[in-house]
Amino acid sequence: MAKTRTKFVCQNCGYQSPKGFGRCPGCGQYNTMVEEIVEVAKPAVNTRRPTAPGAAQARPQRLSEISGDVGERLYVPVEEFSRVLGGGIVPGSIILLSGDPGIGKSSLLLQICGIMSDHIGTVLYVSGEESARQIKMRADRFNLQSDNLYLLTETNLGSIFEHVRQLNPVILVVDSIQTTYMDEIESSPGSVTQVRECASRLQHLAKSSGISVFLVGHVTKEGNIAGPRVLEHIVDTVLYLEGDPFQAFRLLRSVKNRFGATSEVGVFEMAGDGMTEVPNPSEAFLAERVVNAPGSAIAVTMEGTRPLLVEVQALTSPTSFGNPRRTPNGVDFNRLLLISAVLSKRVGLKLHEQDIFINVIGGLTVSEPAADLAMAIAMASSYYDKPIPADLAIVGEVGLSGELRAVGQLPARLNEAAKMGFKRVLLPKTRRKVDNLPPTLKLLEARNLAEALAAAVPRE
Repeated sequence: MAKTRTKFVCQNCGYQSPKGFGRCPGCGQYNTMVEEIVEVAKPAVNTRRPTAPGAAQARPQRLSEISGDVGERLYVPVEEFSRVLGGGIVPGSIILLSGDPGIGKSSLLLQICGIMSDHIGTVLYVSGEESARQIKMRADRFNLQSDNLYLLTETNLGSIFEHVRQLNPVILVVDSIQTTYMDEIESSPGSVTQVRECASRLQHLAKSSGISVFLVGHVTKEGNIAGPRVLEHIVDTVLYLEGDPFQAFRLLRSVKNRFGATSEVGVFEMAGDGMTEVPNPSEAFLAERVVNAPGSAIAVTMEGTRPLLVEVQALTSPTSFGNPRRTPNGVDFNRLLLISAVLSKRVGLKLHEQDIFINVIGGLTVSEPAADLAMAIAMASSYYDKPIPADLAIVGEVGLSGELRAVGQLPARLNEAAKMGFKRVLLPKTRRKVDNLPPTLKLLEARNLAEALAAAVPRE
């Protein structure tokens, strides 16, 4: 009889050690090392990975023999969801959806399954966290009535595969991967070993049978997917559902996609009857804008292939403490420090004695440098207490010397600004000619931050 061996595995990064630590040597997190069983004497089990009916045995093929046609994607009636996936669901793909608790992951997937089951056939929704009655209550609230949508409350992966063999669904949803477990592994559900092996088996099921698999993943307190990063490498697509819990908007963001563009964004609004699409996000983000208000600037950003106009608000106020505060919401803290330092050094604004608050309206998080100029203009507008023209949109990256750098995908940004009714756009001066310029749009070009401030925030 073999002796039982154990090891300590970090539940955050997957680091393994024969002994436990209070702090993981791999990622530096505290109290994440959990003891797991490595080997236990047991009767022989069938280690062959389960497959669905009709799955063919893999064999080597010449490259010239393989067809380049990936097949027709599964049509998704929800346009915002289809956009993020790259135009539909690829058969046999495995997709990971993650997000904060209560953000709407299960609700969104249940809606997608209910709508698609009427178009493509059988869909199996497996839940390890809710009962069938609870899911039915939510489906009634969403007005979902489909005879092709099957609900299953199960956490054992072997039992799930048995039901898959019986139903042979087109789409399989596992909510969530952290609650699923295998009998062959002695570790508890949610451990690194269980999550990795269950995801690997589900991947093999998807590739061998053509079933599209959706996995719901939990996140850590830092907002990352719980478990080792190998989980993100196993799947074809990684989606994050983001949003401010105090706002109605939800952003579905693609951070990895083997079949489409990354960083693509779909916008939804949480309502009483479920998630509703927002076909024109720029209009939604600017709906409550107060024109001619000091400290308010309109930035033209890109989320994947989609241009978005967002309002960036800034407030500068004399500090009452020795160290002035820098409080960002929706922008990177270090980016705020950089822009405030450039304004102080290159333009002469005395921000060292000012508290600075930055807010992006709508719960959106802007990470691209193209919003630098809008942030700087908004801060200067609040500092001088002078409003920015209401018909002016702003785009550009700010360098450490105060110079303005060009950004990519400029024609798409300008067309979006013209579509939303803006007459002027402030942007970096570049030698590249802008093709297909909207006739109603006037370009205000500036070489550095001082010229941009003179054009956007006149002080006379």
